[in-house]
Amino acid sequence: MFRLVLGLLLASTVAAAAPRVKTGGGMVEGITAGGVIEYLGMPYAAPPVGDLRWRAPAPVKRWNGLRKAVAFGPTCAQVTTLGPFAGPANSNEDCLYLNVFAPPTKQKLPVLVWIHGGGYFDGESNDYDAARLARQGKLVVVTMNYRLNLFGFLAHPALRGGNFGLMDITAALKWTRANIAAFGGDPGNVTLGGQSAGAGAAAALMVAPSARGLFHRAILMSGGYTPLTPGDVALKKGMQFAEAAGCGKAAGAGKCLRALPAAKITALSGTASGTAPFVTGAMVDDVVVSRNAANAFAAGDFARVPVMVGTTRDEGNFSIGIAQYFRNGRTPTTQVDFENYVKHQYGGNAGPGGSPPTYPKGTPEAVMKLYAPVRHGGAQMAWDAAHADMLACRGQHLAGQIGRFAPVYVYLFDDRTAPSYFPAMKGLTSGAYHTADLIYVFKGFHGGPDGVPTKLDTRQRGLSDRLIAAWSNFARGGNPNGAGDAPWPRWTKNAPAVFLQNDAWSQTQRAAAHRCDFWQQILHY
Repeated sequence: MFRLVLGLLLASTVAAAAPRVKTGGGMVEGITAGGVIEYLGMPYAAPPVGDLRWRAPAPVKRWNGLRKAVAFGPTCAQVTTLGPFAGPANSNEDCLYLNVFAPPTKQKLPVLVWIHGGGYFDGESNDYDAARLARQGKLVVVTMNYRLNLFGFLAHPALRGGNFGLMDITAALKWTRANIAAFGGDPGNVTLGGQSAGAGAAAALMVAPSARGLFHRAILMSGGYTPLTPGDVALKKGMQFAEAAGCGKAAGAGKCLRALPAAKITALSGTASGTAPFVTGAMVDDVVVSRNAANAFAAGDFARVPVMVGTTRDEGNFSIGIAQYFRNGRTPTTQVDFENYVKHQYGGNAGPGGSPPTYPKGTPEAVMKLYAPVRHGGAQMAWDAAHADMLACRGQHLAGQIGRFAPVYVYLFDDRTAPSYFPAMKGLTSGAYHTADLIYVFKGFHGGPDGVPTKLDTRQRGLSDRLIAAWSNFARGGNPNGAGDAPWPRWTKNAPAVFLQNDAWSQTQRAAAHRCDFWQQILHY
């Protein structure tokens, strides 16, 4: 009897033992929660501080003993006036940490490496609870922080390269290749995914020679089609930043820049919702990326992996809602607001960073005529439609370029009942806004401001289940089909995209739905 009791106690102790894994840096201990093992805040590169600032990420220094991996690492240095719409402002540079969410299995599972969005200004991996995605999709999910704004993207003659944030993501992919098998993942079956700027980073890495072979599929959600900042524009802004920071002299500029207080750099970074004169985001730096991604896609000079690409129905409502949230009195969008947006967006240069070429003469007037508020139920929905159609047509063009060389699957997220990111504000209809689809894939994404709940109802949970199934099917074999919905055809010029809706998925001719004949006369790639 004594032996039986002792045996049961020992078995209980073993069952309750915290999970441990040996990585290239040393032993880590995670936690088990909700049927998933989580390893949080693991370093994938040395802290990019001091002389390592604005350099390619250096290897992790090995540690002795056991490292607890039970809490997210610090977010990367960022400044924002977006308040509850973004992560905490900080000047922390020691931020190159990643997280692994893994089902407890001995099978080698597909891996999804996720890149957060935030316009290359802000954001953090902490926002993405991937436990349900990992458990339900039978995936190993990796999320990471990477350097942002001027810390992550700065070109200057004294620095080698400029896409330090992209170098970080590449380092995280290399860490994944070297270590993920110990977590139950298959290093030969890795999908790189991202949303908004995260999708842009993923697209840039599709054309980066340094990332070739590190991933085998890509998911581009609401991004990936914006041109990279030209090298000369990025270099000009970098030199202007150095001058403003007191490091304008060519001799010793690199040493001066690396000695700057982090707080001074964040102060000069500007804000995502305001003025940011020196921030470029991803660029053509001739180190990570040597040509514009659009040109590389057109020429077939990229990692020819299967791709999912899509947008939300009401992309524009995210920025509209943020503008209204911070407007005095939170007054609704007006006709004047809409006209000012169109003139600002289409009245000057069409290239990234305010670079040439210019939009065709008369573009603002043509946009205001086609998207007249009287035809769209008011100024807000006119603004939303113009912005959403433009992005969808960029995505359509991207699908066309990639689809000549690799399988592409296109979608439109169309649940206009999605939990609102915003508190109730007069005249605002959120619809299927930018980032709405993330709530269906990552549990409790960001939470919204003022405690706005993001809990899904029964119908939305059904859509979430189907999305996770489709994403997982794609990560497993490069094809999203198999979720029991409408067939999801591989993209061709005449093949339909898939509407992602609550009750039933359906197919749509994306180009016609978004007036792409009009936009293709205006947009530059």
